[in-house]
Parts: sequence; structure tokens; C-alpha cells
Amino acid sequence: MVPIRDDNPTTITPYVTYGLIAVNVLAFLYEASLPARQLDGFLHLAAVVPRELTASFAGISVNQPVPEWLTLITSQFLHGGLLHLAGNMLFLWIFGNNVEDKLGHVRYLFFYISCGILASLAQWYFAQGSSIPSLGASGAIAGVLGAYILRFPQAEILGIVPLGIFFPTFRVPAYFFLGFWFIQQAFYGLASLETPTNVGMESGGIAYWAHAGGFVFGAILGPLLGLFSDKPRQESWYR
Repeated sequence: MVPIRDDNPTTITPYVTYGLIAVNVLAFLYEASLPARQLDGFLHLAAVVPRELTASFAGISVNQPVPEWLTLITSQFLHGGLLHLAGNMLFLWIFGNNVEDKLGHVRYLFFYISCGILASLAQWYFAQGSSIPSLGASGAIAGVLGAYILRFPQAEILGIVPLGIFFPTFRVPAYFFLGFWFIQQAFYGLASLETPTNVGMESGGIAYWAHAGGFVFGAILGPLLGLFSDKPRQESWYR
């Protein structure tokens, strides 16, 4: 099931959501400009390498110019391929604006980055010895989905189901679409405990624990940051 849009208008211009999409696209264009060997080195430097993160937590130097903890942030803006990028940005475009509307620009940015960090740590926990770089915005976006399903459970989601040459559409409430998505990620996470599940899609697989973890953390952080506050606010970067 692929979402196309939601019937859920906003009262602001979601500058942060637009900015996050732009940064992700620009980062991918930079990745695409690199020769294969240089790209491999760049991803190893800027993505989360669980084994190196484990070592850094233990106080062991990994001889990298970028502190390993910083990759918990930089990895959120990297992608393993065009489809990986397009899928993540589609979900961020559809669901991010409404969460930004309720949290405000600054708190939304803090929320987004925090969910991405916590999602990466959830994935790291189940793959602490892996040497496969872990990257992608999906953990942070899963946090957005976790907040969205709490705040807008009845919002209608319009989507399509690709069936060969046919693309039937569907309309379902957010709690059904996003709830099914979460159950799917959690199920695959449990089923893949014995296999590598890092995000580097072409080389490592899908980070199901980052998805499920990000969703849960988003559902927790969102209300703490004012997700359910309906106080009127002026549209300003400083809220």
C-alpha cells in the first residue's frame, strides 16, 4: 500500500518539513556524484556502523575524523538508493506537515532529530557487532508516524495498491494504515532477530527495529512536546 495524500489540512507553512526534504535530496545528489570507492568511504564515515558505535560507547577509539555519536544524526540524511529516498520523502511529505503544525517549527525539528537518534539506537541494540553501515531517514519519519497516529487517528489516507498494471485506490483512516504499518515492522523485526537488518538497503536489508522503535518513541515524545496542545499560536520560527 502506497499513500498518496491525507485529507488533513494544516494552518501553517511547514518550513521544517520542506527543509528536511531538501537536505535529504541534496545529500543524495552528493552521494550520487561520488565514485563508487569514494562513496563507500563516505558512507562508512557518515553512516552508523554499529560495531564502531559499540566500541565508542566502550571508550575505544575507532580512528574516525567524525565522532561516532555524530553519525546518529548525519546518517539520517543519507540513503541507499533512489527508491529508498523517494519512499521516505513521500511519507515525510504526507505526514510531517501536520505534526509540525501541532508542535511548531523548532520543537518539531528537535522531535524529528531525536526520533532519528533513538530509532538508530534501537536498531543498534539488536546489531551491535555489525559492520554494515546503517543509514536513512526512516527511523525519524517513523517517529512522525507514531505522533501522527495519536493526534490524527481518524484522518483519511488516500493511497494505491500496485497490482501489476493495475493501481486500485483506497481510503482508510490513519489508525488503520499506520497501525498496520507498525505491526508489520514489529513482526518483521521479531522474525529477523537472527539476521542482519541494517538500513543500507541494497547491501544490508531493512532496519525494522529502527522503524518500530522510531514509531514508539514518536508516540512518546510527541505528547511530551505539546502534540495535543490546541492553544492558538502565531506562525513564527520561534515557537
